[in-house]
Amino acid sequence: MMMKDMLMIFIGIIILILGVLIGVAFLTLLERKLLGYIQIRKGPNKVGYMGIFQPFSDAIKLFTKEQTYPNYSNYISYYFSPVISFMLSLIIWLLFPYYFNFISFNLGVLFFLCCTSMGVYTVMIAGWSSNSNYSMLGGLRAVAQTISYEVSLFLILMSSLFMIMSFNMILLSEYQENVWFFFFLFPLALSLFSSMLAETNRTPFDFAEGESELVSGSNIEYSSGGFALIFLAEYSSILFMSLAFILMFMGGYSMDFIFYLKLSMISFLFIWVRGTLPRYRYDKLMYLAWKSYLPISLNFLMFYMGMKMLFM
Repeated sequence: MMMKDMLMIFIGIIILILGVLIGVAFLTLLERKLLGYIQIRKGPNKVGYMGIFQPFSDAIKLFTKEQTYPNYSNYISYYFSPVISFMLSLIIWLLFPYYFNFISFNLGVLFFLCCTSMGVYTVMIAGWSSNSNYSMLGGLRAVAQTISYEVSLFLILMSSLFMIMSFNMILLSEYQENVWFFFFLFPLALSLFSSMLAETNRTPFDFAEGESELVSGSNIEYSSGGFALIFLAEYSSILFMSLAFILMFMGGYSMDFIFYLKLSMISFLFIWVRGTLPRYRYDKLMYLAWKSYLPISLNFLMFYMGMKMLFM
């Protein structure tokens, strides 16, 4: 029986990963279409009906291109950092709080924070091992940014965790059956969304990839498969951050159409922000993290701790 259970979990994990990869493919198509309409032009519309097969043709093109690498790069770390980055972004998805045979456990939120913290190292090693000044600079900026926003991200998550007094993600949906935490923690929900934008290196916080200054950031020397894996890891983390936002503030996980509608809406907001807002200045980004979000999240955390103690 144990072997049968393990086999079912393994098959479930494979199906989940395939679903995530297909979701990422169509998220890129959605982004290109939306940015096209925001800029009053057509997005991809040639490959298949209305460009629906464009992501797959892009993937085939990227993975069949010649793999090049700089002569002076540290080859092993240069080669494996995109692979590890991609693996970490998929491992996080196993925490998805299904109601059946998956790896959702009592310390799920802690595991999520550990995995997102590990993602910093892959960016740092990718930038360093390329032995290029531009990639090193992009990597350093990305690491400083990600570490800064992880602090406020953790404190904001702690406020919603104090509401349920557990690290188990399944409890989040049980506690939000009648009313969403979004209405209780409205300022924190907005702070969390912008922290997620910074955490995933998205506009207006995409300083690691500031094309006008750094060419492409830590992934400048990557081509073909390596670049594709970095790209997939980034978009997979965008989808998971959208999911985390829904789990924390918008009713938790429910097996219905509304849940997927909410997920699409938050992903749409990520893209809408990219099409609308200009890039911040780097010092303003750091100011926002340490002098705005950190005090706000700490104050709210103390407030909700006091409220919890009062009503327990």
